[in-house]
This record gives sequence, structure tokens and C-alpha cells, in this order.
Amino acid sequence: MRHGKKVNHLGRTSTHRKAMLSNMASSLILAKRITTTVAKAKELRKYVEPLITRGKEDSMHNRRMVYSYLCNKEAVTELFRTISVKVANRPGGYTRILRTGNRLGDAAEMCMMELVDFNELMIGSQDTKATRSTRTRRSKKKATDVASPTETKKDE
Repeated sequence: MRHGKKVNHLGRTSTHRKAMLSNMASSLILAKRITTTVAKAKELRKYVEPLITRGKEDSMHNRRMVYSYLCNKEAVTELFRTISVKVANRPGGYTRILRTGNRLGDAAEMCMMELVDFNELMIGSQDTKATRSTRTRRSKKKATDVASPTETKKDE
């Protein structure tokens, strides 16, 4: 039985799983968006969100801790320079999972995982919804503008 075991092993050994999550996290940080399966994306979210939280406070200790997980200098630099600036006031929830359908070969459920603050299309749509005022229905035409049906019959 697997009572109380929260880790999805993804059908891999622990070293393979750690290496895969490290590579996926580096790719997500560098590219801001990756395509993967839903199961891997859910595990990656647990892996990368604490790293982004560490990236908010730029110290040598935090850099070394993040590097021990990512093992990629460019990803660590990107995290502490650009990503930490955009997520500075966000209390959590740095990633978004958008399901894209099933993969053709094995029907695995696929998704697109992205960093929330780096999608300009989603950010723009949320801003316009917040600033838009409530819309009212079209106003009815006045009786003087529209001829009554009885008057049109008389003209014929």
C-alpha cells in the first residue's frame, strides 16, 4: 500500500527522477514555458516553486542552495536577475499548467507549463477585465425616431 506517500515516482529511479526534474526546472526558468505531461508538470511544480521563493532573496547561501538543485549557472543567474524581480510581490503560485490534450502516440495527457508573470497575453487580458466598466444594454430608440407601424401602412 502507498498510504501517506506523496511523491509520484514517474516510473523512474530516484537519481533519474532528480536529474529529470533538475533539467526540466532549468528549461522552465530559461525558456519560461515548456511542454510536458501533466504528471511531470505537477511534480515539477513542487520542485521549482520553492526554488523561485528562494530566488526572491539574493544571498550567496540562497544561490548555492538553488545551484545544488539546478546544477546550471545560466538558470541560477536568470532566476536571481529577472524572475525574482517579477515575482517579488507575489506570495506564491509562480507557475501555471495549461492542459493541451492527449499525445498522439500513447494518449498521455499533455500540458504546457509556464511562469505566470511572463505570459503577456494572460496578463493583458486580466488587466483589461479589471479596468473595464460594466456594460449596459443598448438604449431603446425614442418614439419620435421610429415611425409607428400604422403610419407606414397609411403611406402605402
